[in-house]
Amino acid sequence: MRPRDERDGAWAADVIAESVRGVGPGDLPRRLCQVATRVLPVDCASVSLCGDRMPVPLSAGDDRAADLMEIQATLGEGPCLDAAHSGRPVLAADLTSTANAGRWPVFAQQATAAGVRAVYALPLGDGVGCVGTLDLYRDAPGTLTARELHIAHLVAKVMTVALTTLPCDDEYGDRADGTWLSDLADGHDQVFQAVGMIMARLGIGSDEALSLLRARAFAHGRTVLDLAHELVAQRKPFDFE
Repeated sequence: MRPRDERDGAWAADVIAESVRGVGPGDLPRRLCQVATRVLPVDCASVSLCGDRMPVPLSAGDDRAADLMEIQATLGEGPCLDAAHSGRPVLAADLTSTANAGRWPVFAQQATAAGVRAVYALPLGDGVGCVGTLDLYRDAPGTLTARELHIAHLVAKVMTVALTTLPCDDEYGDRADGTWLSDLADGHDQVFQAVGMIMARLGIGSDEALSLLRARAFAHGRTVLDLAHELVAQRKPFDFE
């Protein structure tokens, strides 16, 4: 159900509160991504953490959002990365526009091929630093109204609280030692392991090693995560020379 013009931030806050009531910390990011599609005129959403030179995809409301999240991580380009780097919202109202297609040429092409025409990336943070981004995807081009943008920031604030303060106790039955967040990002450590392997093998820096990993993944139509898993597990020959 999409918000009508007369619905405001208070209505959205009520929907968010009702939707996350009783949800454990490990399920909260995905639930908030799904809630975003109820309170905003968007079709799917994802959330990523800021990583060392690349985002760490954390959770998504559906499979398409998860794919778009991985595409940005693999390519090293997209609204998510720009928002994380600048700490400011990146609002791409039409990915087919000359400006946006030139800014993210490969991501724009792949996103539009997946049916997405607009992306709104909001940084997650408290003003001191950015811990990640909330990425909202829409099938139709267009801008968010001031009221819709206010609601989007509200969802982002709740997501920030979830990522930076939960869990504070064990009332949800989840582990209260912070490992729920590590579990959601599990597997992406292997990207950095693969980067280390390439660095050691070729005697190059981390930036160049990550670029090689991304380029090889893109050339073979893979995600950087899939290729890293194969390299670390030694299921793929080391042919980066």
